[in-house]
Amino acid sequence: MITMSLLEAELRRDEAVRYVRYLDTATPPNWTTGVGHNLTVSPLPTGWTYPLNDSQVNQLLAHDLAVTFAALDLHLAWWRHLDDVRARVVANMAFNMGVTDLAKFQHALAAMQSGDYVTAAAQMKASAWYGEVGARAVRLCQAMETGVMPNEPLVLA
Repeated sequence: MITMSLLEAELRRDEAVRYVRYLDTATPPNWTTGVGHNLTVSPLPTGWTYPLNDSQVNQLLAHDLAVTFAALDLHLAWWRHLDDVRARVVANMAFNMGVTDLAKFQHALAAMQSGDYVTAAAQMKASAWYGEVGARAVRLCQAMETGVMPNEPLVLA
């Protein structure tokens, strides 16, 4: 079972929270808002204006997580059988790059599925993603290998 409060806190740290739209430097660049919400893929609901409020940011995040989980369930159904920390790693990566790009990590995913987390982490480190994402990738690789999320964000009840 994935601890949603921890995943949301991790994504808020890793993606940042923005109440206005900004141009993400991904390739290709796209307009983004909230917690990494891609406006090209999913525009704001009718009538919403900037700056967004906390409730709107939370709604976008909940929607984006539901879409991410549905895609993971469809394409990598085994991910739900991982322990909490490793499931959060997979969800974080899928949120960041999308399930289609995550699926390209064939060797890492096969290692995760078989429980070989050292190999999974090594495969993650050997990817272009690792060099592009920086501290986030370092944390996620360490969490995949050890089952402990380093620098876990504080979650207030």
